[in-house]
Amino acid sequence: MRKLIVSTFISLDGVMQAPGGPEEDPSGSFRLGGWIAPYSDEAIGQYLQELLSQPFELLLGRCTYDIFASYWPHVPADAGNRAIADLFDRVPKHVATHRTGNLDWQNSHALVGELANAIRALTPQDGADLLTFGSGDMVRQLLAAGLVDELRLLIYPVVLGRGKRLFGDDAKASAFTLTDSTTTPGGVIITRYIRDGEVRTGTVGEVT
Repeated sequence: MRKLIVSTFISLDGVMQAPGGPEEDPSGSFRLGGWIAPYSDEAIGQYLQELLSQPFELLLGRCTYDIFASYWPHVPADAGNRAIADLFDRVPKHVATHRTGNLDWQNSHALVGELANAIRALTPQDGADLLTFGSGDMVRQLLAAGLVDELRLLIYPVVLGRGKRLFGDDAKASAFTLTDSTTTPGGVIITRYIRDGEVRTGTVGEVT
Protein backbone atom coordinates (compact mmCIF):
# COMPACT_ATOMS: atom_id res chain seq x y z
CA MET A 1 0.00 0.00 0.00
CA ARG A 2 1.48 3.31 -1.00
CA LYS A 3 1.65 6.41 1.14
CA LEU A 4 0.34 9.91 0.58
CA ILE A 5 3.07 12.44 1.37
CA VAL A 6 2.47 16.19 1.61
CA SER A 7 5.51 18.44 1.20
CA THR A 8 4.88 22.13 1.70
CA PHE A 9 6.39 25.44 2.70
CA ILE A 10 4.67 26.98 5.73
CA SER A 11 5.07 30.15 7.79
CA LEU A 12 5.19 30.23 11.59
CA ASP A 13 1.50 31.12 11.63
CA GLY A 14 0.54 28.29 9.28
CA VAL A 15 0.22 30.17 5.97
CA MET A 16 1.15 28.28 2.79
CA GLN A 17 -0.14 30.71 0.15
CA ALA A 18 2.06 31.83 -2.76
CA PRO A 19 5.48 30.93 -1.35
CA GLY A 20 7.25 31.05 -4.71
CA GLY A 21 6.43 34.45 -6.16
CA PRO A 22 4.18 37.54 -6.11
CA GLU A 23 1.99 36.34 -9.00
CA GLU A 24 1.64 32.74 -7.84
CA ASP A 25 -1.64 33.23 -5.95
CA PRO A 26 -2.67 36.82 -5.10
CA SER A 27 -6.27 35.81 -4.29
CA GLY A 28 -7.80 37.40 -1.20
CA SER A 29 -5.55 40.44 -1.76
CA PHE A 30 -2.51 38.48 -0.57
CA ARG A 31 0.48 40.78 -1.08
CA LEU A 32 3.40 38.77 0.30
CA GLY A 33 3.88 36.18 -2.44
CA GLY A 34 7.47 34.97 -2.73
CA TRP A 35 8.14 34.88 1.00
CA ILE A 36 10.44 31.84 0.80
CA ALA A 37 12.80 33.39 -1.75
CA PRO A 38 15.17 35.14 0.73
CA TYR A 39 15.82 31.79 2.47
CA SER A 40 16.81 29.69 -0.55
CA ASP A 41 20.10 27.88 0.00
CA GLU A 42 21.94 24.61 -0.62
CA ALA A 43 20.30 22.90 2.38
CA ILE A 44 16.83 23.33 0.92
CA GLY A 45 18.08 22.21 -2.48
CA GLN A 46 19.54 19.10 -0.86
CA TYR A 47 16.21 18.39 0.85
CA LEU A 48 14.40 18.52 -2.48
CA GLN A 49 16.96 16.25 -4.13
CA GLU A 50 16.58 13.67 -1.37
CA LEU A 51 12.78 13.90 -1.44
CA LEU A 52 12.70 13.34 -5.21
CA SER A 53 15.29 10.55 -5.17
CA GLN A 54 12.65 7.99 -4.14
CA PRO A 55 9.99 6.74 -6.60
CA PHE A 56 6.87 8.90 -6.57
CA GLU A 57 3.83 9.98 -8.51
CA LEU A 58 2.57 13.55 -8.30
CA LEU A 59 -0.82 14.34 -6.77
CA LEU A 60 -1.77 17.96 -7.45
CA GLY A 61 -4.70 20.32 -7.12
CA ARG A 62 -5.64 22.04 -10.36
CA CYS A 63 -4.16 25.47 -9.52
CA THR A 64 -0.80 23.97 -8.55
CA TYR A 65 -0.93 21.71 -11.61
CA ASP A 66 -1.43 24.73 -13.87
CA ILE A 67 1.52 26.52 -12.24
CA PHE A 68 3.75 23.44 -12.65
CA ALA A 69 2.56 22.80 -16.22
CA SER A 70 3.32 26.38 -17.24
CA TYR A 71 6.88 26.12 -15.92
CA TRP A 72 8.47 22.67 -15.75
CA PRO A 73 7.97 21.49 -19.36
CA HIS A 74 9.61 24.71 -20.57
CA VAL A 75 12.80 24.66 -18.48
CA PRO A 76 15.78 25.12 -20.86
CA ALA A 77 17.91 22.06 -21.54
CA ASP A 78 20.99 23.67 -19.98
CA ALA A 79 19.25 24.90 -16.81
CA GLY A 80 20.40 23.64 -13.43
CA ASN A 81 16.95 22.32 -12.57
CA ARG A 82 16.47 20.47 -15.86
CA ALA A 83 16.89 17.10 -14.08
CA ILE A 84 13.86 17.87 -11.90
CA ALA A 85 11.93 19.03 -14.96
CA ASP A 86 12.68 15.75 -16.75
CA LEU A 87 11.62 13.77 -13.70
CA PHE A 88 8.33 15.67 -13.37
CA ASP A 89 7.71 15.15 -17.09
CA ARG A 90 8.08 11.37 -16.75
CA VAL A 91 6.12 10.57 -13.61
CA PRO A 92 2.33 10.07 -13.58
CA LYS A 93 0.42 13.18 -12.47
CA HIS A 94 -2.94 12.74 -10.74
CA VAL A 95 -4.93 15.97 -10.77
CA ALA A 96 -7.89 16.95 -8.59
CA THR A 97 -9.99 19.17 -10.85
CA HIS A 98 -13.56 20.05 -11.68
CA ARG A 99 -12.62 21.92 -14.87
CA THR A 100 -13.31 20.55 -18.30
CA GLY A 101 -10.11 21.78 -19.93
CA ASN A 102 -7.50 19.30 -21.14
CA LEU A 103 -4.53 18.29 -19.02
CA ASP A 104 -1.92 18.68 -21.75
CA TRP A 105 1.23 17.97 -19.73
CA GLN A 106 2.32 14.44 -20.56
CA ASN A 107 1.31 11.60 -18.21
CA SER A 108 -1.43 13.72 -16.60
CA HIS A 109 -4.95 12.58 -15.85
CA ALA A 110 -7.87 13.84 -13.81
CA LEU A 111 -9.08 12.05 -10.71
CA VAL A 112 -12.62 10.75 -11.14
CA GLY A 113 -15.37 11.39 -8.61
CA GLU A 114 -15.16 12.72 -5.06
CA LEU A 115 -11.56 13.42 -3.98
CA ALA A 116 -11.37 11.26 -0.85
CA ASN A 117 -12.86 8.26 -2.64
CA ALA A 118 -10.49 8.71 -5.57
CA ILE A 119 -7.49 8.68 -3.21
CA ARG A 120 -8.83 5.66 -1.33
CA ALA A 121 -8.94 3.88 -4.68
CA LEU A 122 -5.37 4.90 -5.57
CA THR A 123 -3.47 4.13 -2.38
CA PRO A 124 -4.05 0.32 -2.26
CA GLN A 125 -2.71 -0.04 -5.80
CA ASP A 126 0.83 -1.12 -6.56
CA GLY A 127 3.08 1.77 -7.42
CA ALA A 128 5.11 4.63 -6.04
CA ASP A 129 4.02 6.86 -3.17
CA LEU A 130 1.81 9.85 -3.96
CA LEU A 131 3.65 13.14 -3.44
CA THR A 132 1.86 16.47 -3.14
CA PHE A 133 3.32 19.98 -3.37
CA GLY A 134 1.26 23.07 -2.52
CA SER A 135 -2.36 22.35 -3.52
CA GLY A 136 -3.76 23.89 -0.35
CA ASP A 137 -7.47 23.37 -1.02
CA MET A 138 -6.89 19.72 -1.91
CA VAL A 139 -4.60 19.08 1.05
CA ARG A 140 -7.11 20.53 3.49
CA GLN A 141 -9.70 18.08 2.14
CA LEU A 142 -7.25 15.22 2.51
CA LEU A 143 -6.47 16.23 6.10
CA ALA A 144 -10.18 16.41 6.87
CA ALA A 145 -10.56 12.86 5.55
CA GLY A 146 -7.53 11.60 7.50
CA LEU A 147 -5.73 10.46 4.34
CA VAL A 148 -2.32 12.12 4.77
CA ASP A 149 0.36 9.63 5.87
CA GLU A 150 3.35 11.98 6.03
CA LEU A 151 3.87 15.71 6.40
CA ARG A 152 7.16 17.12 5.12
CA LEU A 153 6.97 20.68 6.42
CA LEU A 154 9.53 23.38 5.71
CA ILE A 155 8.78 25.92 8.44
CA TYR A 156 9.99 29.45 7.62
CA PRO A 157 10.83 32.07 10.28
CA VAL A 158 8.16 34.54 9.16
CA VAL A 159 4.69 35.52 10.39
CA LEU A 160 2.47 36.53 7.46
CA GLY A 161 -0.65 37.45 9.37
CA ARG A 162 -3.08 36.44 6.64
CA GLY A 163 -3.38 34.04 3.74
CA LYS A 164 -4.45 30.48 3.03
CA ARG A 165 -3.44 28.11 5.81
CA LEU A 166 -2.46 24.47 5.73
CA PHE A 167 -4.76 23.30 8.52
CA GLY A 168 -8.47 24.08 8.56
CA ASP A 169 -10.84 23.70 11.48
CA ASP A 170 -12.14 20.49 9.90
CA ALA A 171 -8.79 18.66 9.89
CA LYS A 172 -9.21 15.21 11.41
CA ALA A 173 -7.64 14.97 14.86
CA SER A 174 -4.53 12.81 14.41
CA ALA A 175 -1.23 12.17 16.14
CA PHE A 176 2.02 12.44 14.18
CA THR A 177 5.56 11.40 15.14
CA LEU A 178 8.54 13.60 14.26
CA THR A 179 11.12 11.34 12.60
CA ASP A 180 13.55 13.91 11.13
CA SER A 181 14.34 17.53 11.78
CA THR A 182 17.11 19.86 10.64
CA THR A 183 17.62 23.61 10.53
CA THR A 184 19.10 25.49 7.58
CA PRO A 185 21.60 28.34 8.02
CA GLY A 186 18.74 30.75 7.27
CA GLY A 187 16.57 29.38 10.08
CA VAL A 188 14.18 27.19 8.07
CA ILE A 189 13.21 24.03 9.99
CA ILE A 190 12.90 21.01 7.69
CA THR A 191 10.72 18.34 9.30
CA ARG A 192 9.22 14.95 8.58
CA TYR A 193 6.13 13.80 10.48
CA ILE A 194 4.55 10.35 10.13
CA ARG A 195 0.94 9.64 11.10
CA ASP A 196 0.79 7.85 14.45
CA GLY A 197 -2.83 6.97 15.17
CA GLU A 198 -5.27 8.83 17.36
CA VAL A 199 -4.59 11.87 19.54
CA ARG A 200 -3.71 10.75 23.06
CA THR A 201 -4.85 12.89 25.99
CA GLY A 202 -4.32 13.05 29.72
CA THR A 203 -3.83 15.39 32.64
CA VAL A 204 -0.48 17.13 33.12
CA GLY A 205 1.23 15.92 36.30
CA GLU A 206 -0.99 12.88 36.73
CA VAL A 207 0.87 9.57 37.06
CA THR A 208 -0.14 6.99 34.44
